[in-house]
Amino acid sequence: MGILEVQNVSKRFGGLQALDDVNLSVEEGTIHAIIGPNGAGKSTLLNCFVGRLLPDAGTVLFQGNSLLGKKPHEINQMGVSRVFQTPEIFTDLTILENVMIPTFAKRDGAFKFNPFGRVLKEVEIKEHAEKLLHDVGLQDSLTEPASAMSRGNKRRLELAMCLSQEPKLLLLDEPTAGMARADTNATIDLLKEIGKSHDVTLVIIEHDMHVVFSLADKISVLAQGTVIVEDLPENIKGNPKVKEAYLGETDDG
Repeated sequence: MGILEVQNVSKRFGGLQALDDVNLSVEEGTIHAIIGPNGAGKSTLLNCFVGRLLPDAGTVLFQGNSLLGKKPHEINQMGVSRVFQTPEIFTDLTILENVMIPTFAKRDGAFKFNPFGRVLKEVEIKEHAEKLLHDVGLQDSLTEPASAMSRGNKRRLELAMCLSQEPKLLLLDEPTAGMARADTNATIDLLKEIGKSHDVTLVIIEHDMHVVFSLADKISVLAQGTVIVEDLPENIKGNPKVKEAYLGETDDG
């Protein structure tokens, strides 16, 4: 069984069948891409992973445990983090403070929501945040305001914020959207390194095929709400089902 298992998931919105008996498996320690034409159901599926939508049928398992019926923060505490298409950061805080905030999350008078499983001192949280910012290449910008960052660096910051919770599964919704090619290539290298150095499995929804084929160990292709192909990247490009799914689409992803 993979770290993430999607079994017979369906979701309808009125007369629209957004997901139709979707099945896919994500192996632990890999980078798994989910692609498909516009309207294929990619975002709906992602929202089922993080508790924003409840499927009409089927189940989603993370490490053998169902994610269905759980709230987003509960799924986050299980070890699943999400990077949004538009980076979500605290623009009125410094870069360092942004990374300290997730670990500082407080409940019942103690710092329980942290990756160490015990109450942390502020100096420990600060040191942990500094290390993560070094890992994403922002070690020279700790005291700078987050509002002044480029889009590429905001993405780096958001990744550090997610990693501060030491997730086992990181979901990324078009992580290179709006980036120049140089920033895109730098992000590809960064995500590869993060997957290895932080022992985290990555699931990526992405339209840029350069990113997909540069990163993915395996690719699931959605069309009309169902998985039509799940295979290695080298077997996807020439697959006739994939060509048919994209035929006539103005967007290449």
